[in-house]
Amino acid sequence: MSVLNSAYEQARAKQARVVFPELEDARVAEATDRMRDEGLCQPVGLADVSEAQVAALIAARGLKEPVARRMLTKPLYRAAAMVAAGEADAMVAGADSPTRRVIEAASIGIGLADGVALPSSFFLMVFPDGREMVFADCAVNVDPDAEALAAIARASEASAKALLGSARVAMLSFSTGTSGAGDSVDRVRAAVNETGFLGPIQADAALNPRIAAAKGMGDGDANVLIFPSLDAGNIGYKLAQELAGAKAIGPFLQGFARPVCDLSRGATVDDIVDATAVAIAMG
Repeated sequence: MSVLNSAYEQARAKQARVVFPELEDARVAEATDRMRDEGLCQPVGLADVSEAQVAALIAARGLKEPVARRMLTKPLYRAAAMVAAGEADAMVAGADSPTRRVIEAASIGIGLADGVALPSSFFLMVFPDGREMVFADCAVNVDPDAEALAAIARASEASAKALLGSARVAMLSFSTGTSGAGDSVDRVRAAVNETGFLGPIQADAALNPRIAAAKGMGDGDANVLIFPSLDAGNIGYKLAQELAGAKAIGPFLQGFARPVCDLSRGATVDDIVDATAVAIAMG
């Protein structure tokens, strides 16, 4: 069963309450109508400000009550507080909002999961030949240091296990093994030493068994690719879309205590439905 079909099945079984703070967007409205009709989830719009939302913000950040109430006048913050207060199970936003705003709201309202140092993102990549992969980080961390790369890799491993059933993580670089040096490869090497994942490794060796064998680096069957920078990740997933016909679903934010999906501002109705189903499946 494909990862999308599995996500749809899990979403129907969970019947999660998903808050969409951008229901005024025609694409979001149409997508939520479809999800309701198909029984994928229980879409909800922004609720009135509740005492539970205020209490959630105060508990999470130690905010003073007037500050918490002012923050709840902003749709993204109120949606995040609804999740924190148990009024919704997941949050899907970003059709009309920059990624940084979605992250800010989720960071303050929902917070990071235990043991997670920073939020990151991934795309679920579905290729015409049936391969399904996780690409990270393609939307959030611009120039991660070694510690941040390690955190991204660990979070992506957990996401891949939840969605794909297994995670074979490769930490990409322009260099394989000990063949090169430089600031970026040194950061990747330090992250590999911290996590034990495969790398530093060039993309062909991570994906091609023959090249991996020739270089003595794994089995060439990675299904999680960790890029050394946002430049590399964003370029990589867009090349896969345009040259290989891959479908890029997401980006999904990872590392938060509850499911949060950051939609692309170019998302179609189909994209929103797919992304919501995957976000629910990860919850």
